[in-house]
Amino acid sequence: MIKVKEISSKRDKKKFFKFLIDLYRGNPYAVPNLYTDEFAEFDPETNDAFRFCDCRMFLAYKDGKIAGRIAGIWHRGANEKFGYKQLRFTRFDVIDDFEVTKALFAELFKWAKEIGMEEIIGPMSFSDLNEEGMLIEGFDKEATYIEIYNHPYYVEHMQKLGAYKVVDWDCFRFPVPEKNERLEKLSKKIEERNGYTVLDVKWYLKHNKKKLSEYIMQCLDVLDEAYAPLYGVSPINEKQKRREMATIYQILIPELAAVILKDDKVIAYGFMMPSINEVLRKGRGSVFPRGIIPYIKAMKNVEVADMMSIGITKEHNNKGAVSMILHYSLVGLNKLGVKFVETGPMLEENKHIQNLWKIFNPEVVKRRRCWGLKVE
Repeated sequence: MIKVKEISSKRDKKKFFKFLIDLYRGNPYAVPNLYTDEFAEFDPETNDAFRFCDCRMFLAYKDGKIAGRIAGIWHRGANEKFGYKQLRFTRFDVIDDFEVTKALFAELFKWAKEIGMEEIIGPMSFSDLNEEGMLIEGFDKEATYIEIYNHPYYVEHMQKLGAYKVVDWDCFRFPVPEKNERLEKLSKKIEERNGYTVLDVKWYLKHNKKKLSEYIMQCLDVLDEAYAPLYGVSPINEKQKRREMATIYQILIPELAAVILKDDKVIAYGFMMPSINEVLRKGRGSVFPRGIIPYIKAMKNVEVADMMSIGITKEHNNKGAVSMILHYSLVGLNKLGVKFVETGPMLEENKHIQNLWKIFNPEVVKRRRCWGLKVE
């Protein structure tokens, strides 16, 4: 017998977040979410997105045991921006039982009809800073911190529901090349021609963290501007940016941050982070206490770097700043002895960002999908 329960208590939320960890226990490709981040994401007091979003969370039980979970997000901000009538789904995880999937989505269909929505889409969260998309290719590849792994049968379940493709994201991986003289010369030429400078992140981190925080907030302003036209992206406000800045500080390695300035204002940036997969696995979604030693190792010995995001203002989009980001990122990667870089999910239709990596001959290692379901 399958029973679906809407949840709201802290005790039930713990079960909701723990289900993912238990479902993928021992899986070599899955990486648990950071437990504290998940609680913060679904806390209206912490996540300012709740000012323009409503969220409902559900657990499915089969024979008395948790068999699945899902959350629905009514993102009024994104709907108003794009003129949509959509309900998002996120944190969908389930055992291999289609009846459980049907029961979970039935709750979302019911809610969507109540509020006049015409389509259910996902996995999509509160903002583009969160994990998005369901894995449809690359099940034998490790997830990154900014991705969610899922079993292949999730795809079969979605197809049985009658879901269709809305958009796909590609994830690339490439070995870190040695120093690129052509890129270095181009970068210096662009720097001199446009009056650009490169922020000394290491110095500011040590001597003036307050000023560095101002620069990071400017980077997030650039992100907001650069990503605005992309599918499903909604503006992030000051409080959300400060939360993201706190996350950046947790994994900030100066050599993996390239920030380009013009007249002391950020016009472009590129942030990478060390892979912390082993940290989250050892800690089962927490850094302390079991993940602390893997965390120290990950921060000191970076073999794989995950690309967090890269952004350029519209005004400087075609002036070559991206070449500087690539050059200084490559310098940092080589300095640290990083062997591989893996990008986060990039929209397949966003050729501009995908073309950035062509000089490194990247390989598409994973593909993720946003599904759509008609509400009738």
